[in-house]
Amino acid sequence: MPAFMDQMGRTIELDQAPQRIISLVPSQTEFLYDLGLQDELLGITKFCVHPEQWYRSKTRVGGTKQYHFDRIASLQPDFIIGNKEENDKEQIERLMEQYPVWMSDIYGLEAAYEMMLNLGEILGKSKRAETLVNQTRLGFANFTGGKGLKVVYLIWHNPIMAAANHTFIQEMLTQCGWVNALAEQRRYPQLTIEALQSLNPDLLLLSSEPFPFKAKHVNFYREHLPDTQVKLVDGEAFSWYGTRLLKTQPYLQDLVNELSEAL
Repeated sequence: MPAFMDQMGRTIELDQAPQRIISLVPSQTEFLYDLGLQDELLGITKFCVHPEQWYRSKTRVGGTKQYHFDRIASLQPDFIIGNKEENDKEQIERLMEQYPVWMSDIYGLEAAYEMMLNLGEILGKSKRAETLVNQTRLGFANFTGGKGLKVVYLIWHNPIMAAANHTFIQEMLTQCGWVNALAEQRRYPQLTIEALQSLNPDLLLLSSEPFPFKAKHVNFYREHLPDTQVKLVDGEAFSWYGTRLLKTQPYLQDLVNELSEAL
């Protein structure tokens, strides 16, 4: 019986290549599509919006934190894919009691590449996964980062929350050649507007997800940080770690070039 280790160090035993898959992570769902698993992928979350045809046609088993266990059972999955950060620990452990669950744990590009290669092997799509990873590696090898701007990246407005170290967002900020003003902190600290002002960043990035920042929020922060460039950005480009990375590269390159000229 083949055994595979996930990124949390757990061993998963499988009788055969999975034929009835559920993905609980949007960026990994998109990767499965790019592997060509149209027939094998049965269930997704309500946040798995890419590709649109899967979002419209596949069974939605809940969100990334709360699942409809009856829907999951009805699909009779032989393989479930999750992520340590994005999924709820207690609910994942409940699924682990009944199904093979493979967990990713990703805070950087190398871990993202490892996830894609490992899942490619498990799902019988090794060559396709290797091609996608090689394309992604090449894109970032040719990426030109900007000057070392001091940046704060907000993920939430009320309370104000930002991405610090030990996040995939931190990795993307580093790829852009920027310095995270909160790099000495971990995960997603809360900030007051006064604390944000004291950081005095060159650049304040307002993400499209999980909080949907809008133009009115740009105006709010510009009023409180008049010397800071405030910019709405695509959250998927900074936090999705599957094949979305192929689209991330040109987006980030354009963003770096734009902001380098503006500052």
